[in-house]
Amino acid sequence: MPSETTNGVKLGRIAPMLPVSNIDESFRIYREVFGFEKVFENGDPVGFMILQKDDAELHLTLQKTHKAATFNVAHMLVSDAAETYRMCQAHGLRIIKSLQDKDYGLRAFVFTDPDGNRIDVGEII
Repeated sequence: MPSETTNGVKLGRIAPMLPVSNIDESFRIYREVFGFEKVFENGDPVGFMILQKDDAELHLTLQKTHKAATFNVAHMLVSDAAETYRMCQAHGLRIIKSLQDKDYGLRAFVFTDPDGNRIDVGEII
């Protein structure tokens, strides 16, 4: 039942927007580690990009003076957290919290992308 505040409006997708200082390098990492493909880009030089893989969508925005937040900016569910963890390590991504089984039903870890954006990764167990 919709709440009074939503007026029955159904929400569609919502995608995280990550600020990056080098959009091409960020795209390379997200493609190589996670298999994202570019489905849209805008600007000359490119200042905005949409990446997709399976049900996931990620938006990159060029912000040359970006300073990363000290908190997680996105959460990504995956089918195999251990394999994703290994891929992040193999590509030299910084691991903030190591792979652990959490008491709330996730196998999870946190990494940072090349711009320091903290991404929380989880697998339902």
